[in-house]
Amino acid sequence: MNIEQIYKDSNAYLEGHFKLSSGYHSKYYLQSAKVLEDPKTAKILASALAKQITDAGIHIDAICSPALGGIISGYALAEQLGVRFIFAERVNTKMTIRRGFEVKQNEKFLICEDIITTGGSALEAANEIEKNGGQVVAYAALANRGFCTRRNSKLQRQKNCKLPLDKPLFALEDFVFDIYEPSNCPLCKEGKSQAYKPGSKNN
Repeated sequence: MNIEQIYKDSNAYLEGHFKLSSGYHSKYYLQSAKVLEDPKTAKILASALAKQITDAGIHIDAICSPALGGIISGYALAEQLGVRFIFAERVNTKMTIRRGFEVKQNEKFLICEDIITTGGSALEAANEIEKNGGQVVAYAALANRGFCTRRNSKLQRQKNCKLPLDKPLFALEDFVFDIYEPSNCPLCKEGKSQAYKPGSKNN
């Protein structure tokens, strides 16, 4: 399965001047919402990701995704694995589990994102699960930006990866793009554009 081509065919492999969720800037952006708007494609991708997880012998009781980006991928994966799905969302900048969702004591969770960059949002969701008595046993995403090491990849873990070393990360593909600190972004220095996050300006 050519994941990069699926993103390109879905007009989800964008080129411009972007601000990532991690705060870094990049010339490229993966807009997974465009890929997941087709339920058939979402099912195919989630099925491939579910196979990686089951083949690895990982048992989970439920999936939790950080809102908003991870909700569709997390739900699609939960459907393939036949487990419960909940999501965490920010309230006053803090990742929180609300809307009546419950975390059972010692319930085994997988945290699912659409894209893993440094894993910061996924880790915040995981901390919230564990605070409420659950156990996080693994992480998953459709795409990995290459800072964290997924199973079956030869990429080396980077120092800015925030995911724990003792929990596996499953993803369908690595997408390695140059990213920049805002203070050292060559796109900003050119002065021709301003970094933005797709979804924040009607995109």
